[in-house]
Amino acid sequence: MNAAQNAERLLRERVIATALGMNAAGINRARAGNVSARWRADGFDGFLITPTGVAYDRLSPDDIVAVARDGEPRGRLLPSSEWRFHRDIYAARPDASAIVHTHAPFCTTLACLGRGIPAFHYMVAVAGGRDIRCAPYATFGTEELSRHAVEALEGRKACLLANHGMIAMGRDLAGAFKLAVEVETLAAMYWRALQVGEPVLLDAAEMGRVIEK
Repeated sequence: MNAAQNAERLLRERVIATALGMNAAGINRARAGNVSARWRADGFDGFLITPTGVAYDRLSPDDIVAVARDGEPRGRLLPSSEWRFHRDIYAARPDASAIVHTHAPFCTTLACLGRGIPAFHYMVAVAGGRDIRCAPYATFGTEELSRHAVEALEGRKACLLANHGMIAMGRDLAGAFKLAVEVETLAAMYWRALQVGEPVLLDAAEMGRVIEK
């Protein structure tokens, strides 16, 4: 195994570890969600993604699917049904090297209400802006959903998907996973605050100072 092959296998193992970590952290359940990482080597330019319909604890590195920029999959299994928004996010965001998509309970609860996460807490800025948007609904796996996700992520590193779940991206798998956990934590706090009333929101000037810091 040459250096490139070894690096690819290690990345495939990290994709699996991240998927297992989502479930262990309680931000995903069973086979829901998906994980990908950008991959370029030996003339290939695309990403590695979890396959569709396979439990994470049954995955081996060879089960992870390589998908080229043109959408052509390479592997013995089919890629996640959400491969399109992974591809389109990577195309639109050169700063993204990993993407985590989960059906995190509190994020999904807000998304089913059509709510994003406003500036109720300064840590909302961890997602890159003054709020965390909720993309409009579209059927899973469609180009329409992909367009909505890319738009909701403009200037952001995470978003919710109406009646669906959430997306977090990062410069590596660890970063994307960490952000996904943080966004779910924020969603849980926001949901709890809503049980009492409408939270007091921080203004744009304060969020600007937080983002700068």
